[in-house]
Amino acid sequence: MPTNTKRWVLASRPEGKPKLENFRLEDVTLPDPGEHEILIRTEFHSVDPGMRGRLSGDSYTAALPVGETIDSAMVGIVEASNNEKFRIGDRVTGGFGWVSHALSNGRGVQILSPEIYHGRLRPSAAIGVLGIPGLTSYFGLLDLGKPKESDTVLISSAAGPVGATVGQIARMKGCKVVGIAGSKAKCDYLRGLGFDATINYHEAGDMRATMKNVCPEGVDVYFDNVGGAMLDAAILNMKEHGRIVVSGQVSEYNRGPDELVGIRNVTRFITHRLRMEGLVVFDYFKGFRDAQAAMAAWIHSGQLQYTEDISEGIEGSAAAFVGLFEGENLGRRLIKVS
Repeated sequence: MPTNTKRWVLASRPEGKPKLENFRLEDVTLPDPGEHEILIRTEFHSVDPGMRGRLSGDSYTAALPVGETIDSAMVGIVEASNNEKFRIGDRVTGGFGWVSHALSNGRGVQILSPEIYHGRLRPSAAIGVLGIPGLTSYFGLLDLGKPKESDTVLISSAAGPVGATVGQIARMKGCKVVGIAGSKAKCDYLRGLGFDATINYHEAGDMRATMKNVCPEGVDVYFDNVGGAMLDAAILNMKEHGRIVVSGQVSEYNRGPDELVGIRNVTRFITHRLRMEGLVVFDYFKGFRDAQAAMAAWIHSGQLQYTEDISEGIEGSAAAFVGLFEGENLGRRLIKVS
């Protein structure tokens, strides 16, 4: 019989920080699964700051049309199946957005293996530390940052799911790791993960001077999740042949085209032979399984920890997303739908 479901859609394009009125929760009736189709009940869906750009216009993918379901990753349970590849009760992951249920022909849907997802590694990690945030950390640091033993690695928004994972992997590589975060609680959390030092940017004042004080010999790798003035301060603290990995620009996401800060200290790229490169993690798709296997082993051995910030109920999805831009979350922000 048809399934009553809920979904969040884009009601209007945000100007500046997103607001609740930019989103609308709708009731939808899904038909019974057709030939080769499956019905998935969502357990968790993510809320992602990187989605902000698509709400206003084209990003690394096309702008989300007004009235369309908000994109995100999800973990769910197969409740009905006409597809021989999936059985009722299979736990799966896919990109169906802020929905309580989804119909799919199975394309892009992955079954989560109980052999991997057990103990320390919860199924929700498939859309966190083993999903896009964790993979961004892994490939961004190892492929672009190329950390070497004794390097100093500086990370902005370090208490988020990307930054916290970058810092722990850098520690495994023998680096000195410094995390920038926005509260004492977040800085304490980072030290608990093994970070060597932290900077609370709300208390730091002159970020250029603070970075120099904490990293007196300079920075070898800056993993940038913030952009803007913080990136400019980091550029002035880079060592010769330093590498800047651009993962996100959260300080710029809510600015209009004429308000973007950008970077000013370009001369430093010449004098210090710096390299700065951004990444879209999907470019590394062929390496996802190997990276996930490596990180899963680190989690099971206790070398890599992850934190999830979970809100109950799909009704709170929009508020959870808006809260990302107020610095509310600690770790990967998820919605527990069922």
